[in-house]
Amino acid sequence: MINYNELAKWAAACLVILCGGLAGHYAALGMTLVQWAGALCAVLGSVSLAVAVHVWPAPEKAPRQRQRQRD
Repeated sequence: MINYNELAKWAAACLVILCGGLAGHYAALGMTLVQWAGALCAVLGSVSLAVAVHVWPAPEKAPRQRQRQRD
């Protein structure tokens, strides 16, 4: 079964592929300099997100405290 951490990693990887593919497609059609800058920001942003998701530490679970038995 897939957990939340694996889902986040796969979603970030899909975002990188999607942004790169769209930027490449529109680059092949012809883009202005401003569009190139926007595409570059989108690709760098998605790669930054993927790296952050990959290296971000998992939250630590707080240890459970046992209840004291009352005498």
